[in-house]
Amino acid sequence: MKKLTRILFIFSTLLAFVLTENVQAQKLDKFGSSITKQAGPKTIRVPYTQVITYLGFAEVGSEDAVVDGKKFTYLYIWIPAIAPELGVRMMSPAGDVGKIKDAIKAANFDDNSSSEEYFDTYITLERSNIVSKDNITEEKVAAANWIVLDRNDDSGEMPKNPGGSSYNSLLRYESVASDPLKALTVGLYRIGFTTYKVGEVKGTFIAQIAAPIKLPGVAIAKTLEDLNAQLGE
Repeated sequence: MKKLTRILFIFSTLLAFVLTENVQAQKLDKFGSSITKQAGPKTIRVPYTQVITYLGFAEVGSEDAVVDGKKFTYLYIWIPAIAPELGVRMMSPAGDVGKIKDAIKAANFDDNSSSEEYFDTYITLERSNIVSKDNITEEKVAAANWIVLDRNDDSGEMPKNPGGSSYNSLLRYESVASDPLKALTVGLYRIGFTTYKVGEVKGTFIAQIAAPIKLPGVAIAKTLEDLNAQLGE
Protein backbone atom coordinates (compact mmCIF):
# COMPACT_ATOMS: atom_id res chain seq x y z
CA MET A 1 0.00 0.00 0.00
CA LYS A 2 2.82 2.40 0.90
CA LYS A 3 4.52 1.64 -2.41
CA LEU A 4 1.29 2.31 -4.34
CA THR A 5 0.72 5.56 -2.43
CA ARG A 6 4.25 6.66 -3.22
CA ILE A 7 3.82 5.88 -6.92
CA LEU A 8 0.56 7.82 -7.04
CA PHE A 9 2.21 10.76 -5.28
CA ILE A 10 5.11 10.81 -7.76
CA PHE A 11 2.69 10.55 -10.70
CA SER A 12 0.51 13.42 -9.44
CA THR A 13 3.59 15.55 -8.82
CA LEU A 14 4.87 14.94 -12.33
CA LEU A 15 1.42 15.67 -13.80
CA ALA A 16 1.20 18.94 -11.88
CA PHE A 17 4.70 19.85 -13.10
CA VAL A 18 3.78 19.17 -16.73
CA LEU A 19 0.57 21.17 -16.48
CA THR A 20 2.42 24.03 -14.83
CA GLU A 21 5.07 23.98 -17.54
CA ASN A 22 2.37 24.12 -20.24
CA VAL A 23 0.61 27.04 -18.57
CA GLN A 24 3.89 28.90 -18.17
CA ALA A 25 4.81 28.08 -21.75
CA GLN A 26 1.90 30.13 -22.98
CA LYS A 27 3.20 33.36 -21.46
CA LEU A 28 4.99 35.62 -23.93
CA ASP A 29 8.21 37.43 -23.09
CA LYS A 30 8.88 40.94 -24.35
CA PHE A 31 9.08 41.07 -28.13
CA GLY A 32 12.73 41.61 -29.00
CA SER A 33 13.83 43.33 -32.20
CA SER A 34 16.74 42.48 -34.49
CA ILE A 35 18.82 45.08 -32.59
CA THR A 36 21.01 43.48 -29.94
CA LYS A 37 23.17 44.72 -27.08
CA GLN A 38 25.53 43.22 -24.54
CA ALA A 39 24.32 42.79 -20.97
CA GLY A 40 27.37 41.40 -19.24
CA PRO A 41 28.21 38.07 -20.87
CA LYS A 42 24.80 37.85 -22.54
CA THR A 43 23.64 39.23 -25.87
CA ILE A 44 20.03 40.34 -25.60
CA ARG A 45 17.51 41.69 -28.08
CA VAL A 46 16.34 45.26 -27.58
CA PRO A 47 12.53 45.18 -27.17
CA TYR A 48 10.43 46.77 -29.90
CA THR A 49 9.28 50.29 -29.05
CA GLN A 50 5.74 49.71 -30.30
CA VAL A 51 3.81 46.44 -30.02
CA ILE A 52 0.17 46.06 -31.03
CA THR A 53 -1.69 42.98 -29.83
CA TYR A 54 -4.64 41.27 -31.50
CA LEU A 55 -6.61 38.49 -29.80
CA GLY A 56 -8.70 36.27 -32.03
CA PHE A 57 -10.45 32.96 -32.46
CA ALA A 58 -10.13 31.09 -35.74
CA GLU A 59 -13.31 29.25 -36.66
CA VAL A 60 -13.73 26.50 -39.21
CA GLY A 61 -15.03 28.00 -42.44
CA SER A 62 -13.83 31.54 -41.67
CA GLU A 63 -10.79 31.43 -43.96
CA ASP A 64 -10.32 34.22 -46.53
CA ALA A 65 -8.42 32.27 -49.19
CA VAL A 66 -6.90 28.92 -50.09
CA VAL A 67 -3.23 29.18 -51.07
CA ASP A 68 -1.33 26.05 -52.13
CA GLY A 69 -4.07 23.99 -50.52
CA LYS A 70 -3.79 25.82 -47.19
CA LYS A 71 -6.73 27.73 -45.70
CA PHE A 72 -5.48 31.26 -45.01
CA THR A 73 -7.06 33.91 -42.80
CA TYR A 74 -5.87 37.52 -42.97
CA LEU A 75 -5.41 40.32 -40.48
CA TYR A 76 -5.22 43.66 -42.30
CA ILE A 77 -2.75 46.32 -41.13
CA TRP A 78 -2.37 49.96 -42.07
CA ILE A 79 1.23 51.21 -41.73
CA PRO A 80 1.18 55.04 -41.75
CA ALA A 81 4.92 55.74 -42.11
CA ILE A 82 8.14 54.26 -43.46
CA ALA A 83 9.38 51.63 -41.01
CA PRO A 84 12.92 50.26 -40.68
CA GLU A 85 11.65 46.90 -39.45
CA LEU A 86 8.47 45.03 -38.57
CA GLY A 87 8.17 42.08 -36.24
CA VAL A 88 5.27 39.65 -36.32
CA ARG A 89 4.57 36.76 -33.97
CA MET A 90 1.64 34.45 -33.35
CA MET A 91 0.86 31.96 -30.62
CA SER A 92 -2.01 29.48 -30.31
CA PRO A 93 -3.77 29.07 -27.96
CA ALA A 94 -3.82 32.67 -26.74
CA GLY A 95 -2.72 31.62 -23.26
CA ASP A 96 -2.52 34.05 -20.36
CA VAL A 97 -4.06 37.18 -21.87
CA GLY A 98 -5.00 38.87 -18.59
CA LYS A 99 -1.80 40.89 -18.44
CA ILE A 100 -1.96 42.20 -22.00
CA LYS A 101 -3.03 45.84 -21.95
CA ASP A 102 -4.91 47.61 -24.73
CA ALA A 103 -5.27 44.45 -26.82
CA ILE A 104 -7.58 44.59 -29.83
CA LYS A 105 -10.10 41.76 -29.61
CA ALA A 106 -11.97 40.01 -32.39
CA ALA A 107 -15.75 40.05 -32.01
CA ASN A 108 -15.77 36.30 -31.32
CA PHE A 109 -12.82 36.19 -28.91
CA ASP A 110 -14.46 36.67 -25.51
CA ASP A 111 -17.07 33.99 -26.17
CA ASN A 112 -14.32 31.52 -27.07
CA SER A 113 -11.45 32.67 -24.84
CA SER A 114 -11.71 29.58 -22.63
CA SER A 115 -11.46 27.20 -25.60
CA GLU A 116 -8.64 24.66 -25.34
CA GLU A 117 -8.37 24.31 -29.12
CA TYR A 118 -5.21 25.48 -30.84
CA PHE A 119 -3.39 25.13 -34.15
CA ASP A 120 0.11 24.87 -35.57
CA THR A 121 0.67 28.48 -36.61
CA TYR A 122 2.22 29.43 -39.95
CA ILE A 123 2.45 33.15 -40.73
CA THR A 124 3.25 35.44 -43.64
CA LEU A 125 3.86 39.19 -43.78
CA GLU A 126 2.49 40.62 -47.01
CA ARG A 127 2.46 44.11 -48.54
CA SER A 128 0.02 45.45 -51.11
CA ASN A 129 0.32 48.21 -53.68
CA ILE A 130 -2.38 50.23 -51.87
CA VAL A 131 -0.75 53.34 -50.42
CA SER A 132 -3.80 55.50 -49.66
CA LYS A 133 -6.40 54.93 -46.94
CA ASP A 134 -9.05 56.07 -49.42
CA ASN A 135 -8.40 52.93 -51.48
CA ILE A 136 -9.11 50.45 -48.70
CA THR A 137 -12.27 49.00 -50.21
CA GLU A 138 -13.33 45.39 -50.78
CA GLU A 139 -13.07 45.79 -54.54
CA LYS A 140 -9.63 47.43 -54.59
CA VAL A 141 -8.12 45.14 -51.98
CA ALA A 142 -9.35 42.09 -53.90
CA ALA A 143 -7.66 43.43 -57.04
CA ALA A 144 -4.45 44.52 -55.27
CA ASN A 145 -1.04 43.01 -55.88
CA TRP A 146 0.26 41.29 -52.73
CA ILE A 147 3.95 40.55 -52.15
CA VAL A 148 5.02 38.05 -49.48
CA LEU A 149 7.89 39.78 -47.67
CA ASP A 150 8.60 37.01 -45.21
CA ARG A 151 7.12 33.88 -43.63
CA ASN A 152 7.71 31.61 -40.65
CA ASP A 153 6.44 28.28 -39.41
CA ASP A 154 8.18 27.11 -36.24
CA SER A 155 10.23 29.45 -34.04
CA GLY A 156 12.41 28.27 -31.18
CA GLU A 157 12.04 31.73 -29.62
CA MET A 158 8.32 31.21 -29.06
CA PRO A 159 6.69 29.27 -26.21
CA LYS A 160 5.83 25.67 -26.90
CA ASN A 161 2.20 24.79 -27.39
CA PRO A 162 0.31 22.69 -24.79
CA GLY A 163 1.37 19.57 -26.67
CA GLY A 164 5.01 20.41 -26.00
CA SER A 165 5.92 21.29 -29.62
CA SER A 166 7.62 24.48 -30.85
CA TYR A 167 4.89 25.18 -33.39
CA ASN A 168 4.37 28.90 -32.78
CA SER A 169 5.70 31.51 -35.20
CA LEU A 170 7.86 34.64 -35.24
CA LEU A 171 9.49 36.72 -37.95
CA ARG A 172 11.45 39.96 -38.13
CA TYR A 173 11.56 41.73 -41.45
CA GLU A 174 14.06 44.52 -42.10
CA SER A 175 13.23 47.03 -44.81
CA VAL A 176 15.37 47.04 -47.94
CA ALA A 177 15.32 50.72 -48.86
CA SER A 178 17.21 50.13 -52.13
CA ASP A 179 14.52 47.76 -53.44
CA PRO A 180 11.01 49.21 -53.86
CA LEU A 181 9.52 45.69 -53.75
CA LYS A 182 11.14 44.91 -50.40
CA ALA A 183 10.91 48.27 -48.65
CA LEU A 184 8.55 48.91 -45.73
CA THR A 185 6.69 51.89 -47.12
CA VAL A 186 3.38 53.51 -46.18
CA GLY A 187 0.49 51.29 -47.16
CA LEU A 188 -1.80 48.36 -46.55
CA TYR A 189 -0.27 45.14 -45.23
CA ARG A 190 -1.66 41.89 -43.94
CA ILE A 191 -0.65 38.99 -41.75
CA GLY A 192 -1.69 35.71 -43.31
CA PHE A 193 -2.03 32.75 -41.01
CA THR A 194 -2.80 29.07 -41.45
CA THR A 195 -1.44 25.70 -40.31
CA TYR A 196 1.70 24.06 -41.63
CA LYS A 197 -0.21 20.93 -42.63
CA VAL A 198 -3.23 21.19 -44.90
CA GLY A 199 -6.36 21.14 -42.77
CA GLU A 200 -8.76 23.17 -40.66
CA VAL A 201 -7.60 26.17 -38.64
CA LYS A 202 -9.37 26.43 -35.30
CA GLY A 203 -8.52 27.86 -31.90
CA THR A 204 -7.66 31.02 -29.99
CA PHE A 205 -4.55 32.95 -30.92
CA ILE A 206 -2.59 36.05 -30.07
CA ALA A 207 -0.95 37.98 -32.89
CA GLN A 208 1.43 40.90 -32.41
CA ILE A 209 2.95 43.32 -34.88
CA ALA A 210 5.81 45.47 -33.67
CA ALA A 211 8.22 48.18 -34.78
CA PRO A 212 11.45 49.64 -33.33
CA ILE A 213 10.00 53.16 -33.66
CA LYS A 214 6.63 54.68 -32.85
CA LEU A 215 4.24 54.59 -35.78
CA PRO A 216 1.23 56.71 -34.74
CA GLY A 217 -1.89 55.67 -36.59
CA VAL A 218 -1.17 51.97 -37.02
CA ALA A 219 -4.38 49.94 -37.27
CA ILE A 220 -5.03 46.20 -37.36
CA ALA A 221 -8.32 44.36 -37.92
CA LYS A 222 -9.81 41.15 -39.24
CA THR A 223 -12.08 42.93 -41.72
CA LEU A 224 -11.64 45.96 -43.93
CA GLU A 225 -14.77 47.46 -42.39
CA ASP A 226 -13.24 47.28 -38.90
CA LEU A 227 -9.93 48.59 -40.22
CA ASN A 228 -11.60 51.62 -41.78
CA ALA A 229 -13.52 52.21 -38.55
CA GLN A 230 -10.24 52.35 -36.62
CA LEU A 231 -8.68 54.68 -39.15
CA GLY A 232 -11.69 56.98 -38.93
CA GLU A 233 -11.49 57.36 -35.15
